[in-house]
Amino acid sequence: MAIQHAVLALLARGPSYGYELKGAFEAAVGPQWGPLNIGHLYQILDRLSRDGQVVAERHAQPVKPDRVVYEITPAGRTELDRWLAEPSPRSGGFRDDFFLKVTAAARSGEASVVRSVLTNQRGHLLRELRNLDGLRRRADDPVVRLLLSAAGRHVEADLAFVDDAEAALLADGGVTLAALADAPPSDRPAGRASRADPIDPGARPDDGTGPTRAAG
Repeated sequence: MAIQHAVLALLARGPSYGYELKGAFEAAVGPQWGPLNIGHLYQILDRLSRDGQVVAERHAQPVKPDRVVYEITPAGRTELDRWLAEPSPRSGGFRDDFFLKVTAAARSGEASVVRSVLTNQRGHLLRELRNLDGLRRRADDPVVRLLLSAAGRHVEADLAFVDDAEAALLADGGVTLAALADAPPSDRPAGRASRADPIDPGARPDDGTGPTRAAG
């Protein structure tokens, strides 16, 4: 997920340097995000500099190496305002590793496989939910508490999906799974005959020279 706009928002409060920005970002978004890689942050700052959205100024220090301080530009403020004014689409769409895992388990036709996948995921999500709840209770910053609560809502939605999958795939004693396992593959390219497709006896095989025409 690109975080350049979050960096612009931090710089809108005043000039700052790399490690100070890293600390400010981690404090602002809370522990559920995880640490921000300093190398990735400097890549973002370099990109913002190239785009003219921040300017960098080198400040000499008496003992330590020079410190590079970044400041937002008018173009950066315009981009930040544009970003804040727009709705945020789901960054990854609905592509999810667990969705694929449920698909694979269901197509196996084995209730034990489906049950194992759902049980493992439910246990993982419940542990994640307890951890987020503990972090939220210990957080002092109201925005951090809000973000941790939002993360918990996402986990609760994932738990609801596990319940839905269990009801849809396991509640009928295996009938649905058996039908899924016996279903023919549906990914065959359209228009290509399979061995089971009827072939018109009057059609001439395509020799690659042009459209196939019926023999007459």
